[in-house]
Amino acid sequence: MSRRSVAVLAAGVVTAATFVVVASQYSASAASTTFPATADTYVDSGSTSTNFGTASSLGVDGSPTKRTFLKFAVTGVSGTVTSAKLRVHTDDVSGASSPAGGTFRLTTNTTWTESGVTYANQPAIDGATLGSLGSVSRNTWYEIDVTSQVTANGTYSVAITSSNSDGSDYDSRETGTTAPQLVVTTGTTPTTTTTTQQPGGDPVFVGAGDIANSGSGDSATAALLDGIAGTVWTTGDNVYDNGTTSEFNNYYDPTWGRHKARTRPSPGNHDYNTSGATGYYSYFGAQAGPSGQGYYSFDLGNWHIVSLNSNISMSAGSAQEQWLRNDLAASTKPCTAAYWHHPLYTSGSNHAPSTSTRPLYQALYDYNADVILFGHNHQYERFAPQDANGNLDNTRGIRSFVAGMGGASHYGFGTIKPNSEARNSDTYGVLKLTLHSNSFDWQFVPEAGKSYSDSGTTACH
Repeated sequence: MSRRSVAVLAAGVVTAATFVVVASQYSASAASTTFPATADTYVDSGSTSTNFGTASSLGVDGSPTKRTFLKFAVTGVSGTVTSAKLRVHTDDVSGASSPAGGTFRLTTNTTWTESGVTYANQPAIDGATLGSLGSVSRNTWYEIDVTSQVTANGTYSVAITSSNSDGSDYDSRETGTTAPQLVVTTGTTPTTTTTTQQPGGDPVFVGAGDIANSGSGDSATAALLDGIAGTVWTTGDNVYDNGTTSEFNNYYDPTWGRHKARTRPSPGNHDYNTSGATGYYSYFGAQAGPSGQGYYSFDLGNWHIVSLNSNISMSAGSAQEQWLRNDLAASTKPCTAAYWHHPLYTSGSNHAPSTSTRPLYQALYDYNADVILFGHNHQYERFAPQDANGNLDNTRGIRSFVAGMGGASHYGFGTIKPNSEARNSDTYGVLKLTLHSNSFDWQFVPEAGKSYSDSGTTACH
């Protein structure tokens, strides 16, 4: 499945050299409109004369043959169409998952009606191929880039077919909020802007976790990185759903992948859905640390940075915990930051605090670390400085952030935990840290069109 890149960047990790970012960005005048399907149905070779226009799900299968038809009326569009995305949502039933989500093609017949189509009189599938979906999971949004075909106002008819006998089911427009939709963006063509970090500037450390899938959130956050110089970090679940090489190539690479040369990642549980996280280690190579180990450290300016792996043993005395203590003992930098996937502190309703990470937090606390970054819950949350037992500690405590707003669909909050100071669960973005010689500034940078913000400064210990 192809994904359009909105920018190209080639850069390395730098600390004391001029850093130039050349980025293509849509102008501020760009606007997006979501068009719901005006008609949708499916046909079934086992029931050739039956109409399924009022069904709540849309079948796509190879045996028996099931084909889905969607229709959209694009109106009121003026100016150049710079992006068009067809979005479908898998049904929340066990049969909705499939190793093949189907092939999407236009049909030249746009006069068919939702209540009239049957297998016997279905429209000919004779138009351009828009794209295909590989493995799909239930209750998940998927997206096809149709910019090359949806270029102006008009009626567009799309068929979804599959030859795989293990078919998938998509929500129909009868379901409401998860109905098929066509998102059309108009505006001027991309323009080139340049951002320069002058020699001697304090290092910038910017990133997020829970990033790339077939939705549009990862494109929005990758576009933010286009205009921010510095080293990029990730707090795991770099790609969904299973961390396969194909998913890295199809979802991560066209978005955050254009910043790969300056990225220092960490792995998440979805990266480990592929045995040994081989897709993750293969994609990032040496930047991910030793394969199968996944923890490593490096320095940025006056800071020592540690990337850890919360998918393997973290217990006191484990290889990782002992390595961390030895690494921190050897550091000569006055300020320290660390990041990994599973949060010790979070108010998220989907994933509870991961207490198994406490030995890593304790080691960092023992060595006077200053900030820890997490992911896993798809939201943003900032905590006051705490010790490893969750006690407020303004003297030696570590400030922590849950930064799981990289692009995957948002999660909600449950019971708000003590010392939680800021939260957001409806805005994709990146967390930008500016690493001064004895302090750091933090700034939540929201996706285009959103206004949520959070910023501040904390001194190093």
